[in-house]
Amino acid sequence: MSRSGLSRRSLLSTAAAAAGAAVVVGWDTGARAWAAEPGAGVERLPALDGAVTLQGAATERFASDFGHLVRAAPRAVLRPGSVRDVQRVVAFARRHRIPVAVNGQSGDLAQVGEAGLESHSSYGQANPRGGIAIDARGLSKVVSVRAGRAVVEAGATWAQVVDAGLAAGWVPPCLTDYLHLTVGGTLSVGGIGGAVQRYGLQADQVLELDVVTGTGELVTASPTRERELFEAVLGGGGQVGIIVRATLALVPVRERAHVFSLYYDDLDAYLADQEKLMAERRFDLQVGDVERSADGSRWRYKAELVAFADAGRAVDRERLLAGLRPAPGGVSVVEQSWREYAFRVDAFSGYLRAAGLWGLPKPWLSVFLPASTARVFMAEAAEVLTAADLGAGLLLFYPYLRERVKAPLAVLPQAPVGWHFDLLAFPGPGSDTAAMLERNRRLYDRAVELGGKRYLIGAVPGMTGADWRRHYGGSWERVARAKRRFDPAGILTPGQGIHAS
Repeated sequence: MSRSGLSRRSLLSTAAAAAGAAVVVGWDTGARAWAAEPGAGVERLPALDGAVTLQGAATERFASDFGHLVRAAPRAVLRPGSVRDVQRVVAFARRHRIPVAVNGQSGDLAQVGEAGLESHSSYGQANPRGGIAIDARGLSKVVSVRAGRAVVEAGATWAQVVDAGLAAGWVPPCLTDYLHLTVGGTLSVGGIGGAVQRYGLQADQVLELDVVTGTGELVTASPTRERELFEAVLGGGGQVGIIVRATLALVPVRERAHVFSLYYDDLDAYLADQEKLMAERRFDLQVGDVERSADGSRWRYKAELVAFADAGRAVDRERLLAGLRPAPGGVSVVEQSWREYAFRVDAFSGYLRAAGLWGLPKPWLSVFLPASTARVFMAEAAEVLTAADLGAGLLLFYPYLRERVKAPLAVLPQAPVGWHFDLLAFPGPGSDTAAMLERNRRLYDRAVELGGKRYLIGAVPGMTGADWRRHYGGSWERVARAKRRFDPAGILTPGQGIHAS
């Protein structure tokens, strides 16, 4: 494994320069606290290429996350200078029963600077609950790109992967809408986007992983090597191992994106057309969202459909739109570069930051529904949700094919066709987020009644052990067995509460 390129000395200097930060030398076994000075009862940390720091800005930045709903500062932060650092700190934490979680520190580094980065989880999923946070920025290189594959460190963002791949003419086949997320973070939850109908999740595009287990062991895993660990990590919520490097499948890039927006006033027409388009594979990307009408009186449905083409080649718009039933005048088409479409959310995120909404609490909810009950759920949700619930955010709603998703722990309804309901709310100042969280719980429980499953990124309060066992269903014993084998001390990623008693 290669190092991040930062010397141990420079990392230590950076950590010490942080406001009020102190470099950790070890663990006080009597006080059960990190120690900045050696002394009786202090077990020293092993030698590191990076540094473990505590106090001040070094840990304060890791106290919350993108959702700003859960706040708990870690006791310390590791900024690794190598994979060996992750191994040694995890092994040390196991001996002392110290919780550990990786913090992706996502965001557009060029736009917000390092101080503006944050975990993109929305409900404390990446919080180590008073333990040690591992700053993924310490391992954030794109190691190599060649035809058909890229090797990247887990703290690299998909934006980095895309730009490195574009330079070689190869790109990931499926992407999240917002690209400034870490590779390790999205692979740990699944990673969904508009290509799910063709390629499945981002977790389905992984050829090989390097993983540090909860015992501190570094393991290379793939579909043919250490398969149990490979499948337990992808979509596994960080419960059994820390991804430190991934080998990803790439596909040739098509230079132009023809983006079709189709608006519907009728939910049934929207559902039927989206499923028809998916079955006929007319478009390369297929998403959709629910918006307020211009007069604010009702919800409208928008299908966003993308056909890729080589430069200078047209697409047959008439064929692509044949037989569809959008509202009169409800069709628009724009052409842009592949990269412009891939980074389309950057302008929106810039607006949210400028408006002061980015840093406010965001009670997101993300569920998957079988096609047979998707209409019932959407109709009921439309009655409950208001414009204030959505705020400046988005409500995504689009179909997927179950057979395209291969990662076993990406838990979905068993129906062959399902729908992804993704409430990405950005409520305004003073919003009653507690009431919104209660609403999320009610909607989640209703989704479960209708055969639905949750996506791990959402904010669902009050999840119990029984809730998680119900969520995993027949896979629960597999999940529990992998936890016992690969994280026997139970220290990894406690924020989800999956294995809490």
